[in-house]
Amino acid sequence: MYPIFEKAFGVKPIAAYKAGDFLVLVDSEETLRNIKPDFSLLKQIKVEAEIDNDNFGIAITAKGSNCDFVSRFFAPNAGIDEDPVTGRAHCSLTPFWSDKLGKTKLIACQLSKRGGVLFCENLGERVKISGTAIRYLKGEIEIKEKYNNNKQSLRATGE
Repeated sequence: MYPIFEKAFGVKPIAAYKAGDFLVLVDSEETLRNIKPDFSLLKQIKVEAEIDNDNFGIAITAKGSNCDFVSRFFAPNAGIDEDPVTGRAHCSLTPFWSDKLGKTKLIACQLSKRGGVLFCENLGERVKISGTAIRYLKGEIEIKEKYNNNKQSLRATGE
């Protein structure tokens, strides 16, 4: 276990796992909801865990009281103190909770300030995630085909 988590979150985790991101388990939804992280301490996990880049996050999770599980996601080394709703984290959280709860379809709540509800399904090698999204960007992308003599463009519009 990484002692920095207890210092940074102010609670003793039940367990901590490291893959691409960290998954930190705490005892209850109430504990998770009340955590006020010390981001300067969280940034130090990079050294403690001997990580050589800033592209990792920390998903902290607990069993939910009105849903299957709850979480929060922090990536201070990447410049994201707390992410509002994180699909990436749920790709790890879903199999974890699917195994613990013995079911493949789960309802997850991310307890950030904005918060969100995700409907997750463990498909074995993949995770299906759905829910309501908030659009933050609308635009058009133009992709020029490298070997097209006519220089035609493929257009994709985000709606």
